[in-house]
Amino acid sequence: MYVNEMEENETVVHELRQIDLVPSHYKRPLISSPFFPRQREFVETDTYIPWSGYSSVDVFSSVEQEYFTIRNAASVFDLTPMVKYSVRGPDAEKYLDRLVTRDVKKIKPNRVAYTVWCNDAGHVIDDGTIFRLSATEFRVCTAERQLDWFLYSAIGFNVEVAEVTQDIAALALQGPTSCLVLRMLGLQGVELLKPFDIGHFTLHGYPLMVSRTGFTGDLGYELWMAPENAIAFWDALMIAGEGRGIRPIGYQALEMARIEAGFILPNVEFVSAEHTIRLNRDRSPFELGLDWLVDLKKGHFNGRRALLAEKEKGSRQRLVGIEIEGNKPAHHALIYSSADAEKQIGAVTSALWSPTCKRNIALAMLDAPYFDGKAEMWAEIYLHRELVWERRMCKCKIVERPFFAPERRRQTPAPDR
Repeated sequence: MYVNEMEENETVVHELRQIDLVPSHYKRPLISSPFFPRQREFVETDTYIPWSGYSSVDVFSSVEQEYFTIRNAASVFDLTPMVKYSVRGPDAEKYLDRLVTRDVKKIKPNRVAYTVWCNDAGHVIDDGTIFRLSATEFRVCTAERQLDWFLYSAIGFNVEVAEVTQDIAALALQGPTSCLVLRMLGLQGVELLKPFDIGHFTLHGYPLMVSRTGFTGDLGYELWMAPENAIAFWDALMIAGEGRGIRPIGYQALEMARIEAGFILPNVEFVSAEHTIRLNRDRSPFELGLDWLVDLKKGHFNGRRALLAEKEKGSRQRLVGIEIEGNKPAHHALIYSSADAEKQIGAVTSALWSPTCKRNIALAMLDAPYFDGKAEMWAEIYLHRELVWERRMCKCKIVERPFFAPERRRQTPAPDR
């Protein structure tokens, strides 16, 4: 009986699909970016990853070639899946100032600021960027969805908070020739934008917002537009950058660049305090090395009391940059205080053999008091070679972040190469 019912159900679903009564999102559960029709022409590996409900390209052709495009030419990364929120109203500034750890009052119109927001225990829920578009209008961009927390925090404020992810298409143009490509595109004056500035331009009759921001630690811009203009902009951008090495890149190449830049990533360097299940798995801004984002003098904000107490008492852990002997990346390595691995003092969160820095680098969470840099440290690295695991103990030391910081990322006017 059960088998017959299953067969009948499958027949019904098949017939409904034939007449398009079954919603298309069951056929393809992930959304495609407005740029996808053009991106598809460059995809050779057919590898994608899910990002905020979108299908995002992991690798177009070669991770190595895409990485070196970031550092030597102009790379294009599809930012459309980045979750975006519109925050507007008379109390928009007060609301955000209460929500995040930075002093929002200091963010001027047409400027961007990186920030984090915490729960009452002072533990990070997420990080993101705040775009101040006017005195009463902001845009908040995050890697993951935060609408429930944002709406809950808005109680009592005269403010409107709405998700606008699908209303805005975006690209990240990063690399030493990125400014030149935009100038060749016709964006006159774009080279005068300072880091974290926002500029407004008109291209072929439609508005384009450009911010001098990015996730590579290099010279670069993020480009924001209406989805209906995405294809036209992509075509114009590719033509403008044809002689400047422009190339679309996927997530893996961007990941290499962000580690070199020393940037943190949700679910890698930290898990949102709203998602942790086990005790002591959430992180404070101080533990993530984000002390400079916490303004304890601005007045009350979520988690301020707990952060004041931590500031006085000291943090239990801290995220640091480390350099490791050898050239084998220390993926998920444990950190010990001696070569005989008697006492574990931390663990690696992200690791990379940096092709540009020619160094074996990593981000690691270390226990107190070992993050002061005075103790001897060893990384336990496991290598899989011809179906055999090899264990290596490699000496490491704490170094400053970012690992890679070229002068061009802050130069104004921005250089052409």
